[in-house]
Amino acid sequence: MAKHHKHPENNPAFKGLTVNDGVSSAPIINPYKKVAKRRRIYSVDEYFKGIIDGDITMLSQAVTLIESYLPEHQKIAQQVIEKCLPYTGNSIRLGITGVPGAGKSTFIEALGLHLVKNSHKLAVLAIDPSSERTKGSILGDKTRMEQLSTEKNAFIRPSPSAGSLGGVARKTRESIILCEAAGFDTIIVETVGVGQSETAVHSMVDFFLLIQLAGTGDELQGIKRGIMEMAHGIAINKCDGNNIDKSQVAKTQFQNALRLFPKSDSGWDPEVIPCSAIEYKGISDIWEMVERYINHTKNNQYFDLKRNQQSKYWMYETVDEQLKNNFYQNPIILQLIEEVEHRVLNNEISSFTGAKILLEKFATVSYPQQSV
Repeated sequence: MAKHHKHPENNPAFKGLTVNDGVSSAPIINPYKKVAKRRRIYSVDEYFKGIIDGDITMLSQAVTLIESYLPEHQKIAQQVIEKCLPYTGNSIRLGITGVPGAGKSTFIEALGLHLVKNSHKLAVLAIDPSSERTKGSILGDKTRMEQLSTEKNAFIRPSPSAGSLGGVARKTRESIILCEAAGFDTIIVETVGVGQSETAVHSMVDFFLLIQLAGTGDELQGIKRGIMEMAHGIAINKCDGNNIDKSQVAKTQFQNALRLFPKSDSGWDPEVIPCSAIEYKGISDIWEMVERYINHTKNNQYFDLKRNQQSKYWMYETVDEQLKNNFYQNPIILQLIEEVEHRVLNNEISSFTGAKILLEKFATVSYPQQSV
């Protein structure tokens, strides 16, 4: 009876029809799947020792701490950086930029392979643009630099730009410090492309290389004068096949354009070198140019002067950033900002008056006058 009550189809009245009990419901959670363990946060001394010993895993985790926005991570990261500072400053910092499609990643891999084969230790800090809508980033440089990523003396770290100025990762300069402490004698910073990011990268590297293409029409079209003035050298990539003759023409065009600019404070005359990253042609010539520049600026003391100027620049940049963060994270400002914004949109007050109201309130709550 119970069987018939549960499955009335099994009643003898229904000949030739039988319904069996099904299996019990499978658990929602896969019993065979291992639960991922939460990544351990090491002590400051453990991070420091791992970095100084050249432990790539520890270096990667320390860079992750630097990129984290969590206050507890930032506190540890800054302490690690302070301990690493005495072991830094002995690398060549090279910034590389160029229009999208110029072959920056291919060029960096070719240059990187040249360096590691000549007993250099190379760290590549590649910046991937973050989506303004989803804040996501592909982080595909390890895929694009497949051969270089397998070299034991190469460290490739793609980082999301996280919406910072022109796509430059906010913590790249601090990552450079950790890489130097880990024993890397050459640091390459790759930008997302021609734009405002070049200004920030220029302020953290010794040599700034602009990668260009030949055979695309007017080679100087769309190149901002400021970027040309910042460049210490220009590499005309993809100088192979039918592009060889065009590259020579482009070289002359760039050389003529560079002569129009005033001489730099370093006394260095930028050079233009054609190359082919895919055929590994001209790569050693470009590195020799970088070494000539470093020797030139060290001999006339400009190298140390520029490093000092960069340190001062980033101190004030950090002050500006912290003030901005404190302003927008202040709970009183967050309550007031909607009201002020509403008044601005209704033309009750001007945008400048609205900003003044918010800033005066921020000053009051942040630095209250002490009673006498």
